Amino acid sequence: MDFEFFGSGEHGMSIEGMRKALGNDHVVFLDVRSDKEIEYLSFPFALHIPLNKLPARLGELPKDKLIVAFCSSVFRGAIAYTYLRANGFDEVKGLTASFEEMVMAFKPGPLAKL
Repeated sequence: MDFEFFGSGEHGMSIEGMRKALGNDHVVFLDVRSDKEIEYLSFPFALHIPLNKLPARLGELPKDKLIVAFCSSVFRGAIAYTYLRANGFDEVKGLTASFEEMVMAFKPGPLAKL
């Protein structure tokens, strides 16, 4: 990993990439938000491990799958990304979308309300 790598965007996944990856058994979405944040909104497709508990729960993550870390501000997701890479996880990406974009992507449309 160097500035060329980060400049290429290979470290990140967009909302569109997330939509395409949902249901793929090779991808694990890692929600590193706090327990309190999960009370307000959770994503059932994601594994929730708060960032402050990640070191103690590292063994719960598979090293043979792509892990996509995310949070509500992108910042904690980036910290999780760096931590995972530093601890031997080779296939890691960070969600580059804002939390608002995630909510809008999964918000039911008018037809769902009928």
